This record gives sequence, C-alpha cells and structure tokens, in this order.
Amino acid sequence: MRRGVLGFVLALSPAVVTAACVGGSKDEPAADQTEALKAYILDKEPADVGNKIGINYDNKITLLGSRVEPSGPIHPGERVKVTMYWKVDKEIGEDGWKLFTHVIDGSGERILNIDNVGPLRHGDGRTQALPPSSWKAGKVYVDEQEFAIPKKVKTATIQLTTGIWHAQERLPIIAGPHEHDNRGIAATIHVQNNGGAEPAPSTRVPELRVDKLEKGTKITIDGKLDEEAWKTAPSTGAFVDVRTGHPAPSSPIQGSARLMWDDTSLYVGFEVKDKDIEGGFKKDEKDPHLWTKDTVEIMVDPDGDGDNKDYYEIQINPQNLVFDSEFDNYNMPKKEPDGPFGHQEWSAKLKSAVTINGTIDKPDDTDDGYVVEAAIPWKSFSKAEKTPPEPGQTWRINLYAMENNGGVSWSAILGQGNFHRASRFGRVLFATKGWAPPAPSAAPAESAAPPGSAAASAAPAGSGAPAAGSAALHPPKTLKEMTPKVVTPTP
Repeated sequence: MRRGVLGFVLALSPAVVTAACVGGSKDEPAADQTEALKAYILDKEPADVGNKIGINYDNKITLLGSRVEPSGPIHPGERVKVTMYWKVDKEIGEDGWKLFTHVIDGSGERILNIDNVGPLRHGDGRTQALPPSSWKAGKVYVDEQEFAIPKKVKTATIQLTTGIWHAQERLPIIAGPHEHDNRGIAATIHVQNNGGAEPAPSTRVPELRVDKLEKGTKITIDGKLDEEAWKTAPSTGAFVDVRTGHPAPSSPIQGSARLMWDDTSLYVGFEVKDKDIEGGFKKDEKDPHLWTKDTVEIMVDPDGDGDNKDYYEIQINPQNLVFDSEFDNYNMPKKEPDGPFGHQEWSAKLKSAVTINGTIDKPDDTDDGYVVEAAIPWKSFSKAEKTPPEPGQTWRINLYAMENNGGVSWSAILGQGNFHRASRFGRVLFATKGWAPPAPSAAPAESAAPPGSAAASAAPAGSGAPAAGSAALHPPKTLKEMTPKVVTPTP
C-alpha cells in the first residue's frame, strides 16, 4: 500500500576475544576476592545509570542502564569501557548461571565474544568471579567491561548484546531492547571508520518456529501479555529498519513481536516503544487509514511461497481500532488515492486489546509505548490451503510497527517494493513440541546432486543461539525448496 520508510544504519567493530561460553557452577567469591568485589555491589540503584535501558530478564534481573566511555565516536584500535548496572529483583536460585556479552556488526553477525572480561567475570574458565547465580535480591551489580575496537572495522557502529546463560539456556527477556535470541542490546558504539561503508544486509528473510500451545492453555486477550505462555513464546527480536535491514536505534518507534497458535487462532503480541503515541481516529470509524499515524501491522500470505496471491493485511492502532483487508495480488485491487484498498469487506473477525504505557494524543508529555495483543481465528483465512496449518507447514508473515507511513519491521523490504512485498515476508514454521522435519533423501550414488539443490547444500547456520522456541528449522514445502537448516544452540 502507500508507505514511506524511515532510515537507519548499524555497524560494528571487534575487540579482545576471551574464552567462549562454557558451563560452570555457582561459586561465591573466593576469600581473597571478596573485599575487592565489594566496590561493584551497591545497596540501591544509583542516581545515574547512564543510558537507561530497562531490559527485564525473566522477571528476576533487570539491566537498568549502561555507560560508554568515551562517549563520542571511537577510532578502530582504541579502547572503550562499558559499565552496565544489573538490579536483582529475585534471586535465580540455581547454580551455574553466568553473564555473556557478544559484539555484533551491522549485518547482525557476531564478531566478538567478551563473556569473561571485567571484574565480575574473571574466573577459572568454568565460573566467573561473581556470577548471577550468587547475586542477592535487592542489590545492584556494577559490571565493567573494557576492550579495544578492532583495527579492521569498516562499519559505523557496533553493538554490545548481553544476557545470562547456563548450559544451552538463556534467561528469557520479557521486555526491553533485545535480539531474537535473548541477547539484550546493552550499548551502541559509534566508530570513526574513515569512510568505511556499511555491510550489505543479508537478503535472507528471517525464520521463526512456533510450536503449538499445549492443550488447556488459556490466553486472555487483555493487552498485557502476562501469561506464562507469552513469556516463553518465540520472539522476532527487535524490529529492523524497513529499507536497510539494519537495526534502527534512531527510529522514533521500535518494536518486537511474539507468536503463538492453537487449533482455533493465531496469536500475535506486539511491544512497541513510542515516545509520542498518536491515535486521532473516530472510535466508530470502519477500516480507518491507520498507517497514517501510529499502528502495528500484520501481513499474512498463507501459501508460504511469497507470490503475493491471496494474502491479508491487518492493522491495529493504540485506540484498538482495526483496518483489515484481503488482496488478490500485489496491492490489488486498489483505488487511489483514498481506497478502497483490497477487499475491505473482508473481516479478520479478530479479538484484540491494547495497553497504553503513556497517554494518547498528548504531545507535550513523553510516553513509553504500547502493547497490542490479538487472536486471529484461523477460519478468517478462507484462501488458505488448510487451517489450522499442519505441523511442518510454513506461512509467509511480516510484522511492522508504524508511524506516519514508515517504520520498522521483522523482515526488511530492501527496496523491493512496499510493505506488501510477500517475497520479503518472514517464514513462520508451525510445529508441535518435539516435531522434527523428515530427513532429506540422499542423492543416488551414481549421480551428483545439482549445484544449489537441497541435497547439495544446507542453509548456513546463523551465529548465536536461538531464543527459546525460535526457528532453528525451515522445512521444505516443495521439493524445490532448501533442506531445513539446524542451528545447534550455543551461548
């Protein structure tokens, strides 16, 4: 449809590499370390925590904020110090949990592991000096990390992503800026790279595996996302700039989403950061043009082939108003400039609720954002081959947080049209707990597999560990598609 886009570019740089994430057990500080570590344990939150972040890890620990020194652009080869402030709301109560920090570049690739850098993290390789397992409720822990920006960095910024891990698990992130695999975004560092260009974004669309809810699981659509199922639901991670595919810290809006499903409905939960929440529509208006102000958007192509035939558009704004329509082909039918756009007589028959963290249509104050929770009945997708989808079936879906015709998205469009370009929608694999795709057939011994075929190569594994329940598998819908990639979770 008619959409503009907001721009942003992310870049990154490497530094000192330390031991990789390895398992360990809870250890109180050694006697000779206790006194030295006291300086890093505070009885209450300090007045200045630097850049406030508020990343909530499993309702147990909150990363309050971070401070980067020096604060301006840093040249490759120079050292940088990042101080993070962790507040313990509830003790983990289990041995072996430790801190990790990964540095990622503009393409989202991990280029540096500094897990064990800093006073809290020094250890014997199995544990850290003062790991989260030993943290006490009510205390604030000051986590200092210092490293050098790699000399070969060519990107304009780097990001530090951090979290808490044990074995193959990570504490899930409930709220706050984070990547899809429970890595909180602790800091963005600008690099003076003498005109180096940003890396080209990956052209691969993101993938997410969504396991069916256990029988008996009840979801109340109230805009709160407070059920246990939502806390562990697979997340898209932070949305990216629609145009570039890079992280978008300068965008006036940020967003992320979670997905769930059962026999009756597809459930979508959005968390949107917005300092000025705008509604502005009449409450009884049908199919208002929500994209002209603040809204979230769900695009669904049930065929899974990205051909833009028989797909759906749903928008829900902070007033909990809905625009929904069905399209026969890419942006068609439509009547410019005021519509109708698609078959607006179609109704998603969804149930939705919105929670506002701030005020609507009051520009003289600062808001935090809003949450949208929606249940979309499968039966509304009348053009789908089968509803609900069978385990192993892949649909193409994209998710957006929008403001004034632009915004951020789960999957970037990369200049290949507007927000309706189904070939750029992410892939959502519907599965059940324990489901695995069938093993690919081996090529006959006497004939080599053709180059680029499923038998010739598997999709490359991404860096970093996937979030709980996230897509490590993309099963074939037809024999022409790529074999499933399998990513082994590693911290």
